[in-house]
Amino acid sequence: MAHLTTQTNFQIQSKIREIFMPALSSTMTEGKIVSWIKSEGDKLSKGDGVVVVESDKADMDVETFYDGYLAKIIVEEGSVAPVGSAIALLAESESEIAEAISKASAASSSVSTPEESKAAAAATTSLDTKFEPPAAPMATRAADRAVLSMRPASEGGKRVVASPYAKKLGKELSVDLRTVVGTGPQGRIVAKDVEAAAAMAAVATPEAEGRTSVAPSVDLGSTAPFTAMQNAVCRNMVESLSVPTFRIGYTFSTDALDALYKKIKSKGVTMTALLAKATALALVKHPVVNSCCRDGKSFTYNSCVNIAVAVATDGGLLTPVLHDADKVDIYTLSRKWKDLVDKARAKQLQFHEYNTGTFTLSNLGMFGVDRFDAILPPGTGAIMAVGASQPAVVASKDGRIGMKNQMQVNVTADHRVIYGADLAAFLQTLARIIEDPKDLTF
Repeated sequence: MAHLTTQTNFQIQSKIREIFMPALSSTMTEGKIVSWIKSEGDKLSKGDGVVVVESDKADMDVETFYDGYLAKIIVEEGSVAPVGSAIALLAESESEIAEAISKASAASSSVSTPEESKAAAAATTSLDTKFEPPAAPMATRAADRAVLSMRPASEGGKRVVASPYAKKLGKELSVDLRTVVGTGPQGRIVAKDVEAAAAMAAVATPEAEGRTSVAPSVDLGSTAPFTAMQNAVCRNMVESLSVPTFRIGYTFSTDALDALYKKIKSKGVTMTALLAKATALALVKHPVVNSCCRDGKSFTYNSCVNIAVAVATDGGLLTPVLHDADKVDIYTLSRKWKDLVDKARAKQLQFHEYNTGTFTLSNLGMFGVDRFDAILPPGTGAIMAVGASQPAVVASKDGRIGMKNQMQVNVTADHRVIYGADLAAFLQTLARIIEDPKDLTF
């Protein structure tokens, strides 16, 4: 798809501003228009949401800092535009709408080639962690860029606020989203809300008896392009191949941990939070395992223990982060984790909530997987793959045979900064904490 280049110069004396594609994360190079909240000709006030943009990790509302009228939509819903390129025009007064439309039509005749679009995207993309919009063009340019701010797409508005997957599922299950109450962050409708509504409808409709929610079908033999999130995952996985890694496996006895979990589960504690807490306490004693190598020339000993945990979502994989997991009590940690999971599945995570992990957990134990290897995320030193806790026949030191619950983990580590002995010592410490978990509740 061709895009208007950011070099187009509108010779406009009046105040007609460009609304441009913002950078919603440090890795974002392009964004997809999920939906336009406003229509052409609508009057806008400062702070109004204008458009919902899909980045590589979340859907965000983009709002304007200027009053005016949405004169012309340049990039339609479902289309992709590079960061920094114009996606719409904002007229200062209603009388200037026609002028803006004519100028946009004239500019469309100078659409760039794909190669020029890539060059323009590279030239205007900002990759710094402050996420400031691209710098404004030189002062001689008459068309000012409309400065935008971002907020979660679930905030207010007259439209139906739902995740893209929830909307798709609503169509497949014939559920009117206007009748669904959202349970996602700030009332956003997520997939489970649609499924629940479909189940209720099945009970209420006699001919629908016995109907169950089914997974969305796929068109066999078709080819589907990557979503923005899948593109981000692809880039990260390819980048990880350049890191020299090694793997170590370990088996824990989990009888004591399982007993603790059963005891405090009713208070809202999750097994994920228990594992994150145990891991964080072990990392405090082994800071090298919590370190990383970002430039290929030095160690970075992280000052915080932030546990990232892999979460499967409708569109890909996210790693919400439990900050300072070694210092937060298990009950607060569990509440925080539930909130992060809801935000992740509703695509509402903020940058610091998914990109600041110092050590990663990936748990497939709930699916009955007993062991697997995980790929090291770029910018971190290690990731631990956690399998299911299962009963096993084991021999004690005195030669007796008995049954114990055991859990296997495999840790993948960056060999530039972490050595085998470092990782083995860390796993021994973690085993002691898991097999005697009294410190996890303090």
